[in-house]
Amino acid sequence: MLEPGTTVRVRVPATSANLGPGFDTMGLALSLFDDVEARTVEKGFRAEITGEGANTLPTDGRHLVISQVRTHLARFGWDVPGLTLTAHNRIPHSRGLGSSAAAYVTAVLIANALLPAEEQASADELLQYTASLEGHPDNVAPALTGGLAVSWADDADHYRTVRIAPHASITPVVAIPELPLSTETARGLLPQQVNHSQAAANAGRAALLTHALSQDPSVLLPATRDLLHQDFREPAMPESLALMNALRAEGTAAVVSGAGPTVMALAVSPIEATSVRDTISAHIQSSTQRWTVEILPVATEGAKVEVFR
Repeated sequence: MLEPGTTVRVRVPATSANLGPGFDTMGLALSLFDDVEARTVEKGFRAEITGEGANTLPTDGRHLVISQVRTHLARFGWDVPGLTLTAHNRIPHSRGLGSSAAAYVTAVLIANALLPAEEQASADELLQYTASLEGHPDNVAPALTGGLAVSWADDADHYRTVRIAPHASITPVVAIPELPLSTETARGLLPQQVNHSQAAANAGRAALLTHALSQDPSVLLPATRDLLHQDFREPAMPESLALMNALRAEGTAAVVSGAGPTVMALAVSPIEATSVRDTISAHIQSSTQRWTVEILPVATEGAKVEVFR
């Protein structure tokens, strides 16, 4: 049993996965953060939540971060007598900006920090565990590393990732709709098979996307063309697809963020980002729902952990 009196603070960035053709493999960290503080106490499990989920998430031991902290500690034979969690959630839930990945990363980093130093996990072990909880690495990898992450599973189902520094000019702009969309619903619309020509074309665009994001943003528009998932998901988020297609028709590299319904545009300067934000605002004026439009620079650093004993 771990002793009371330790405080762990974790800051985790939002992430945008897929980025068009990089389905389940690519993710970008964004400068929107959840801040969570966990303090070991003598007894009881309690969460204080502000921001996203303040009126809907459990505030006892059923809270996802608390339960996952205990689950992770139990893997090493440890537990805590009590835990008080203070969470300020800024990442929108079920909007395609990696809120569940942020929660899993937060929980595992808190648990890891509470363990004795000799039992703490390596960076690779943290990736394996968080990716297994999330089901894929495309969000957890950039949440851990910051920047652009390209991830995959090897023949032994071992998750791997490489961090790539995005081009300094790239400035994401996100349009976040009011209504959420579950990843399960969005994924359920995908076909079980696609034809060979679609797969080959998508592979070419994904390869180009890595170059565009890191070396030559001038080719971002063709590089973000997707043939595997976005169009199939249109029935679940018609306004998002309409916005994305309108922006692309105007020459802006726009994609569905993760499983949606957020739309992300990749501007190539802060000035262009302001212009894109204004363009998006004009497009959504007649929308049937409210949208939040924000410029979110790339988060060049991943999750941060502070420990106070």
